[in-house]
Amino acid sequence: MASSNPASAGDRLFAAMLWLLPTRAISRAAHALARARMPWLKQSLINAFMRLYPGIDMSEAAQPDPSAYSSFNAFFTRALTPEARPMPDDRERIVSPVDGTLGAFGDARSGMICQTKGMAYDLRTLVGGSEAWSAAFLGGRYATFYLAPSNYHRVHMPLDGCVREMRYVPGRLFGVNPRCVRAIPRLFARNERLVTMFDTAVGPMAMVLVGAFIVGGIHTRWAGQICPPHRRTPRNESFIDATLENAYYARGEEMGRFSIGSSVILLFGPGALGWENELFNGQPVKLGDSIARLGNGA
Repeated sequence: MASSNPASAGDRLFAAMLWLLPTRAISRAAHALARARMPWLKQSLINAFMRLYPGIDMSEAAQPDPSAYSSFNAFFTRALTPEARPMPDDRERIVSPVDGTLGAFGDARSGMICQTKGMAYDLRTLVGGSEAWSAAFLGGRYATFYLAPSNYHRVHMPLDGCVREMRYVPGRLFGVNPRCVRAIPRLFARNERLVTMFDTAVGPMAMVLVGAFIVGGIHTRWAGQICPPHRRTPRNESFIDATLENAYYARGEEMGRFSIGSSVILLFGPGALGWENELFNGQPVKLGDSIARLGNGA
């Protein structure tokens, strides 16, 4: 199910400008700036950001005082209070892993995933070229979530799962906002990303954390900071032999986080889930909102 809005001339111009920018150099600079601890600088950045996004609700944060954070990045990746995002009582519900916007979602029946109307990208390329990984999701289902800069930026588990393996896939650092999604072909399969395979009660699940322009880092609980540095070669790491305590994460538990905005793509195998009836492209979602039910995925 794809967005029905085609790219406008303004979208294409915006995307073309990104092609010309030194996106890696700018992202590295943003990464360093966001971690600066000089009190005047970090507070100036936080204050400017809150003026730019006045809808941020600090009452949900575990630390509600913006001046208490050691850096802009600490503020940006702030934790929420435990009660801010309750999970459904029904254990059969699969939940949104993030606060953000639900983009394209649907079936990967031909090995292709819809990016937006008239655009698709290859499942195998998305997961880093692994035929075995892509075969596990052929005929299954996918959903894409966009995190705007103003959103909460930690990523949580949509259902219980055990980490099997992760793969870092090097790539570009294009923006992943709706304008770029409409204008840049195969965007999510071009950008730098981290693909993690989980074993769940309904079979394999992959979570793809997509890097983007000015995204200063992708971090996981089990492996720490994955990027930067922005590498040029893939990185595979297996967690098959990890202890259950370190590898298993329950629905709603944090699994990783972004610095600045980006996207998350969920992949499930055939028959794993059935979508909630009221889902639609462009729908605002919050962590814990039910997006699907286990099984009945035909």
